[in-house]
This record gives sequence, structure tokens and C-alpha cells, in this order.
Amino acid sequence: MKPWNLLALPPLPEEVMRRLLAPLGDRVAVRVPAAREREALLAALPEAEIVLGDWTGTLALDAEAVGAAPRLAFVQQPSVGVDGHDLDALAAAGVPLANTPGVSAVAVAEWCLAATLSLSRKLAAADAAVRAGEWPQQGLQPQEVRGRRVGVVGYGPIGAECVTLFRALGCEVSYWTRTPRPDPGFEALDALVATADVVVVVIALSDETRGLVDPARMKRGALLINAARGGVVDQGSLAEALRSGHLGGAALDVFDVEPLPPGDPLRHLPDVLLSPHVAGVTPEATGRLLTATLDNLAAAVEGRKVDAVLNGVAPLISRKFT
Repeated sequence: MKPWNLLALPPLPEEVMRRLLAPLGDRVAVRVPAAREREALLAALPEAEIVLGDWTGTLALDAEAVGAAPRLAFVQQPSVGVDGHDLDALAAAGVPLANTPGVSAVAVAEWCLAATLSLSRKLAAADAAVRAGEWPQQGLQPQEVRGRRVGVVGYGPIGAECVTLFRALGCEVSYWTRTPRPDPGFEALDALVATADVVVVVIALSDETRGLVDPARMKRGALLINAARGGVVDQGSLAEALRSGHLGGAALDVFDVEPLPPGDPLRHLPDVLLSPHVAGVTPEATGRLLTATLDNLAAAVEGRKVDAVLNGVAPLISRKFT
């Protein structure tokens, strides 16, 4: 059978990309854009039958890109987030888009827990003080996590794992998701945000969730942990809430603009833990992601149903032109 034309968009060297996709054998012909630029993406799309997405969102399939890909039959996004892809345009073109749900759930949930412990116990401040020759045994005022009220915004695989971990530490944990549930742990968003000692944000970014969490409405002295996307939290409100002392601290793995610009006020505020969007990046999570991606690509070219289609298109992949 003629190989499927697979256009690989991840930000990896071509030889590395080919090595990772080698298990697919001669069932696919792997190509990459001539450059990591939109013009090169549009030039490469007319022959593409399968697209392996770019997890950075730099090379995304918006409506114009979808229109430039008449042969496109399947998009596999090697991440949980699908930022920048136009799911409606792909659905209208009959192209299923799948992601890799759950592969980073443990990694991200552990980061959220570690970040909460670091802020609560003032680990960064203690380290900086000792390095500076100080010995502030009485001035740091760390707090224990056990017994604190934790609210988790989002209840996908990551949110569910967060609930499990924080409950294991003896926290009182509730969660909110866009689909109400008859579960004692479910709580209305406004109440959760207003009463939690720690608000953990792990919900996907969409038009519905953009600006969902306003730090100004959080309990005074509370901690904000954001491992979702920068746009889910009002970043301007967050900076002001930290500057004024309304919040006790924040741990951020994601930002409105990435990398975080040099002049961003979050760089200079106290009680802020900054992380370069690596909460889900562990060898274990990467292994699960690679397995899920290769399994779905193999299913696509072998005529089996693919998993985790997000845009409502039938999960059985077929060529548009033979």
C-alpha cells in the first residue's frame, strides 16, 4: 500500500523526528516543514494526509491552514492541550483531531502538590535567606498543608489525580468542572474560589474558560497554583492581588505569553514560584505520550479506530484521495 504522507510539526530535529516515528515503518512517509514558520507550514500542507501536531502551538491548524490541506485525513496532537487548532474547521472538513489525555496527569498533579508544599513551607525564601547568610528561624512563618481547604478547578485526569493526592495529605478537597456532578466533592465555582485556602487550576483553556479564575475573588491569604494555561487566570488581576498582599502566594507553570517577558511584574513579586511550563515533562510522562501517539498513528494507517478524538468526527480514518 502507498505510504501515508505524514507531516511532523513538533519542534525537534528532522532526524530525531524520523527516529521516533520509525516504529511505523514504511506505512508512512515522514516530512517536516522547510522552516518553523507559517509560510512553510502552508506550503507543506497540500500533500499532507496526517499531521502530527506541534505541542508548542507555534504551527497550529487554524481555518486557513485546514483549507490548505485538501488531503488531510487525521491530526494527532502529541499533548493534552490543542491550543491554536480550529476544531470546528477540522470537523467541517471531516478531519478528526485526537490528543493524548491522561499521559501527564501524575506528573502535573505531583507538580501542583510540590508547588503547594513549597509555597506553604516557604522553601524558596528559606533557601535564599540561608544563601545570603541569614538564619530566619522565626520570620518565615511556614504553614502545614494538612487540614487546609483545597479547591481544584477542572476534573479531567489531572484534576482527579490532584484530588487524590491532596486528600491523601489530609486536606479538605473539593472540585469544580463544567459538567455538574452528584458528588459531595463537587462545588460551585464561585464558592470554591472564595473559600479555598489553595486554588489549583488544571482546566483546559477555551473561550468558555478564558479568564475563568479571578484572583481578586479568592480568599485573603490563599495560594493560587496554575498548571493549566495562562489565559485561564486573569494575569493582571493576579499580579495586583500579589502586589497588594491579598494573596499569600502563587505557583505558575503557565503564562499569558511564553516565555515570560523580561519586564513582566510576576518576575519581581515575592512569594511567587515560576516554572517554565514543565509540570508535565518527566521521562515517565514522555514515555506514555510517545506510546499513545504511536499507537494512535498506527491505528490510523491500519484502518482501526483511533482514540481520544476531540472534535466529534468519526474515529475511523480513511484516505480522501487514493
